[in-house]
Amino acid sequence: MADQDRVSGRLRRHYRIRKEVVGGGDRPRLSVFRSNRHLYAQIINDLEGRTLVAVSTLDQESRSAAGKGSTVETAKQLGSLLARRALAAAITQVVFDRGGYRYHGQVKALAEGAREGGLRF
Repeated sequence: MADQDRVSGRLRRHYRIRKEVVGGGDRPRLSVFRSNRHLYAQIINDLEGRTLVAVSTLDQESRSAAGKGSTVETAKQLGSLLARRALAAAITQVVFDRGGYRYHGQVKALAEGAREGGLRF
């Protein structure tokens, strides 16, 4: 029962955040999702409904650089990989959507890695 409350609470926070955070053509949305095993991040243009750049801990490139599992160090390297791919796609500014998660741990590390990689938000 406690797990269900945690998930429904995160979804309520996520919907509340998504009412305000919209990614457009000039500033797409950087969305973060955490599962029990993996971490996913994608840059989305909400006006077109298109994913522009995506990375996850399942990618071969991120696995070879970070190792196995989803840790804070892995999240930071995933953020820098996302920034490299975004800059290659000519994306420099994004709006950060933490997906209802607290800005703490892996979510914070991913954001810091993306900032260090050159993304502005």
